[in-house]
Amino acid sequence: MTNLIGFEDFVLLVIAGLEAAGVEYLIGGAIAAWAWGEPRATQDVDMVVDIPIEAVDRLSKEFDSRGMLLPQEVILDAILEKRADIPISPVHIYSGFKADLYPMRGGDELRQSAFKRRLLVDFGPPIGEVFIHSAEDLIIYKLLYFSISQQSKHARDIAAILRAKADSLDYPYIQNWVDRMGLTAIWEELSNKN
Repeated sequence: MTNLIGFEDFVLLVIAGLEAAGVEYLIGGAIAAWAWGEPRATQDVDMVVDIPIEAVDRLSKEFDSRGMLLPQEVILDAILEKRADIPISPVHIYSGFKADLYPMRGGDELRQSAFKRRLLVDFGPPIGEVFIHSAEDLIIYKLLYFSISQQSKHARDIAAILRAKADSLDYPYIQNWVDRMGLTAIWEELSNKN
């Protein structure tokens, strides 16, 4: 394995490891924003993953074979323990690129809904077809992260999605989750700017 890989190659390594281990995924964050809004720089890939218990050992080994350390104990802790929503973060030892893997959790209705609504999108070479957040679910997550961090990148991503997809968004779906999560004021502020 070469020591020098690009970010897109890293994304493909992560997906290959997940698929080889039988773990379903969806990509969120900046990469999903590339599909629905506009590209922006990023150094990590955010993913929701559905890790069956029987896949834990395989996943650890698949990542290890691709130069990413992710011990079984870390995976088990993340999927079995009731802890804060902290991602599992394998780092590629040759490039330093990182994946933030957010496990599916019982009772997390938003994540479960988003996973059911994931879409297969073709980014073209070199990434190709991958599963990503729907535009609506990405907006909802960006609203949530903006409410927590006030990072302007989330507001910019929402604005870009609204400019690009305004006529095709499922606004009742967004509003339902915005209301349920107490994000109405932020949604109104950000959506009225566009």
